[in-house]
Amino acid sequence: MLTRIVRGTTRVAGWAGIVCSAALVAACSSQGVSTSMATEAPNPSVAYLAQGQDLHGKMLFEPACNGFGCALSGDSTVFLSRMKWQTWSETEAVGTGIDKLDGCNPDCAAGPVYSVATVVTLSNPVKVCTSSGVPHMVWTKASFRFPHGLPKALRGDSAPLNPWVFSSLISAARHSCTS
Repeated sequence: MLTRIVRGTTRVAGWAGIVCSAALVAACSSQGVSTSMATEAPNPSVAYLAQGQDLHGKMLFEPACNGFGCALSGDSTVFLSRMKWQTWSETEAVGTGIDKLDGCNPDCAAGPVYSVATVVTLSNPVKVCTSSGVPHMVWTKASFRFPHGLPKALRGDSAPLNPWVFSSLISAARHSCTS
């Protein structure tokens, strides 16, 4: 009798583990309903967020940035997360969410990541030329407002650039149209 109860309990626990694992995988891989990504030819009249400031990477339109988030920096030290966009026009995009900032102390590989409530404004769209012949626009400037302030470790000399001009992205975009 005890053996039958133990086997039944083990069988139920095994199925529960499988169901929990499947739910966890589904939740972790979800990108949210409002995340849009241009995979082929982006719309030339819309500005996109070049994930990680990479013109050859994902072009994001009104991304929710669920999970760990959308890389804003090319070195993976800044991510946007849980974004809700109030505006996404030809001239600017304004959204609220979480700015995940690597403290880079003692270095960026070992530094803590701070999740900070933010209002971000993306602006200064520039034209990118592609091999498909269909140009599109990418945001090249991000300005932040931190409604609850920054953690002590991210103040003063350690504060993030604000506004942040994506100089390398501007240069790459200009180069893409001269080739």
